[in-house]
Amino acid sequence: MPRLRRAGSTAVIALLLAAVAACSSGSSGDGLASDSALPTEIPAGTKLVIADQGERQLSLLTGSGQLDALPFEYEFATFQGAPAILEAFRADAVDVAWAGEIMTVQSLVAGDDVQVVAAMQTNNSLNMGIAPNASDITTLADLKGKRIGYAEGTSQQAFVLRGLDKAGLSVDDVELVSMSLPDFPDALRSNQIDAAPMSEPVFSRYMQTPGATSLPRPEIEDLSEGISYLYSSKKALSDPATAAAVRAYVTAYITSVDWADNNRDAYIDTYFVKSQGLTAEAGERILDTSGITTFPHLDEELIATQQHTIDVIDAAGELPKPVDAADAFDLRFDEVVTEAVAETGASHTRSRPSEGNPT
Repeated sequence: MPRLRRAGSTAVIALLLAAVAACSSGSSGDGLASDSALPTEIPAGTKLVIADQGERQLSLLTGSGQLDALPFEYEFATFQGAPAILEAFRADAVDVAWAGEIMTVQSLVAGDDVQVVAAMQTNNSLNMGIAPNASDITTLADLKGKRIGYAEGTSQQAFVLRGLDKAGLSVDDVELVSMSLPDFPDALRSNQIDAAPMSEPVFSRYMQTPGATSLPRPEIEDLSEGISYLYSSKKALSDPATAAAVRAYVTAYITSVDWADNNRDAYIDTYFVKSQGLTAEAGERILDTSGITTFPHLDEELIATQQHTIDVIDAAGELPKPVDAADAFDLRFDEVVTEAVAETGASHTRSRPSEGNPT
């Protein structure tokens, strides 16, 4: 019977890792070579432990009907933020995860074996929330001298650094307050910080706070590539059964995301209303901002985009050592992505605003 576990605090996460590691299907590292063709046969009893955030994957798979069709056993473990997911990978406690693109950087710096197996791209859906008593902050330049919530190893980290660069500021011109992503809203409400980057649906919930404001979209809409990834690990993928299951999961997840793009009302009800407790109107606004999802090829162009993000962090003095983005991608999965996109009728690339919808 599939189960859903939540991991919110450090203590709970530690207990989860200890418990789930015993049932994760990752191998000892022997077996399928990293340049071998991906297997398709999934033996009976194969299981994936799937790291989720905000029940996003679970909601998509459930709403689209893909969950019941998964050809393997599964368990969902819910985490808050990429750093906790990366710790789970290190403990061999999860087999596949959805997280932002910055987890690749953190993994590479630490010398982990986490690998990108699929990519998703939307419009930038991050926002810069402003504390109720800091409403004088209306531009990126106004952040000078202010306290900004800062979570290393997350997409929000790169968002902040790009914003400072765009405003002609450096990290020395502001106070970066290190904290975890879940703490951002309360830190703003309690005047511990003046500004913080937030993803949806956290941002929409924060904006219900009396006096809360945010930077205008024209200020921040170009600060993120809108890329997130499905991840696995070299250790998990060295097991033929697990590799075959991850392959099937990539197809199922792309199919479920495409379903959400084509069935907005159903997705809004399943995820934003029933799972996240938002109104249908808030769900509509969020989807209007993010636009449809496209699925980039796992190729040199995507690697270059990821390397640019690494270079932004490095230029800000926030990268402890040089790393190569190419080391984070398992390019064998591009064929799987290509087939899934063709079957669903989705797209690999995003159109420029003047070009209409992607094709």
